[in-house]
Amino acid sequence: MALWSGRFTENVSEFTQRFGASLPVDKALYAQDIAGSKAHARMLGARGVISPDDVDLIVSGLDRIQARIESGEFVFDINDEDIHMSVEKALIADIGEAGARLHTGRSRNDQVVTDTRLFAKTRCTDLMAANVALRQALVDAAKRHFDVILPGYTHMQHAQPVFLPHHLLAYAWMFARDFKRLAAARDAADVCPLGSAALAGTTYPLDRSMTASELGFGGITANSLDAVSDRDFLLDLSYAASVSCVHLSRLSEELVLWSTSEFGFITLSDAFSTGSSIMPQKKNPDFAELIRGKTGRVVGDLVALLVTLKSLPLAYNKDLQEDKEGMIDAARTLEDCYSCMTGMISTMTVNEDAMSTQVNKGYLAATDVADYLAKKGLPFRRAHEVVGHLVLLCDERSCDLEDLSLEDFKAESDLFEEDIIEALDARSIADARITEGGTGREAIRKQLVLVEDSLAADCSSL
Repeated sequence: MALWSGRFTENVSEFTQRFGASLPVDKALYAQDIAGSKAHARMLGARGVISPDDVDLIVSGLDRIQARIESGEFVFDINDEDIHMSVEKALIADIGEAGARLHTGRSRNDQVVTDTRLFAKTRCTDLMAANVALRQALVDAAKRHFDVILPGYTHMQHAQPVFLPHHLLAYAWMFARDFKRLAAARDAADVCPLGSAALAGTTYPLDRSMTASELGFGGITANSLDAVSDRDFLLDLSYAASVSCVHLSRLSEELVLWSTSEFGFITLSDAFSTGSSIMPQKKNPDFAELIRGKTGRVVGDLVALLVTLKSLPLAYNKDLQEDKEGMIDAARTLEDCYSCMTGMISTMTVNEDAMSTQVNKGYLAATDVADYLAKKGLPFRRAHEVVGHLVLLCDERSCDLEDLSLEDFKAESDLFEEDIIEALDARSIADARITEGGTGREAIRKQLVLVEDSLAADCSSL
C-alpha cells in the first residue's frame, strides 16, 4: 500500500498505478527533492519540531540515498508513484521512525513545486551558459570574416550589399534577447513555496525564510494557494525556449540555403553533415535541418503546458503532474540545439568568392544610385523612378548597372556625372552605411564592442 493509504481498504489497480505514476519523469528531480528534504529537516530541527538526532539521521540517510541513486544502485519502483514517495519510503526503510517524521509540516503539493522550481532555476542557468557560448561563436566568426561581403535579402531577393559580420551579429542580438528571457524565467522560479503545505499553510511554527535561504532561493511565496498551483515560471521557461528555438530555426534555414549548390556561400564541416545511403556525392546539412525540426517540438511543449493550465481551479490538481515532462524536454532540446549550432558556426567554411559573385547580381547598387540623385537635389521619388528605368534597361540588355555607360545614365538624368561609377562599387556601398547599427565596417566595429560588452555582462550573471 502507498504511504498515503490510511483511509483506503485496497490499493489502486496495476493499470491506474502505472497511469497515475509520475516517477518515470520526476525521478530526474531526485537531487532537488533530496536537497529540499534536507533543508526542511534542518528547519524543523531549528524550530524544535523534531529532535537534533532525528535531523542527523534524516540528513545522513538522504545523503546515502543520493549516493545510491548516482551510483546506479538505487532501484526505482513504479509502485512508489513519484520521486517524493520513492525517496521517503527508502529513507524510512533505512532509518526507521525518524524518517517518518520528515514530512511533518509539508505536503507533496509544496514539495513538488519546490523541486520543480529548483530544477527550473538550474536548467535556466545551463541554457544561459549555452546561449553565451553560441553568441561567442557568432562573434568569433564575425571577426574572422570581417571583410567578407554578400547580398542582403528582402523577400529572398537581392536587396543591398552587407558585410557578413553584420549578418552574423543580427543573430547574436536575437540570442542576446533570448538570454534575457531565460534570465527572467530563472528569476520567476526564484521563490520558495515550502511551508505552503497542501494549500492553506500549516500549524507548525516553520521558518520559511530559513528553508528558502538554505536552498538558495531569493525569497518565499506570498500566498499558499497560489504557491502550490502556480506554474507560470514554467510557462516563462517554455516560452523563452520556444522563442530561442525559432531564432535557431531561422539561422538553420539560412545555413541550409547557403550550403546548397545554388548558393555555395558556406561549406559545413563533415562533423555536422551526413551522407546518403544511395547517392555517394551527397553531403547533407542534416543537423541544421534537425534543429529546424526540433523547433516544432519545443513550441509543442509550450502549447501543451498552456492547455494544461487553462482551466484549472485553485489549488492543486492532478493535471499539474503533466507540467514537468514538457519543461524537461524543452530545456534539454534547446541546450542540444545551442550546442549543435555553436559547433556548426565554429567549424563552417565561408566561401568568400561565391558571396562576392552574388553581390554583383541583382542590381544591389540601385538604392545608392537613387540616393546619388537625391543628394544632387532630385526628389527621392523622382530619383527612384529614374533608377527604375535604368534597371529596366539592364533587363532588356541582360546586363547589370555597372555595365551601363555614362551616356546611358545621362540619358535618364543630366545630374549623373563620372563619379556615378564609384557609386556602383559594392564595398563602397556597404561601407557608406555609417549610421549606428548599419552595415558599414566602421559601424560594425562599434557594434562588436556593444556585443562583447553584452556578452561580458551576461557571463557575469551566470
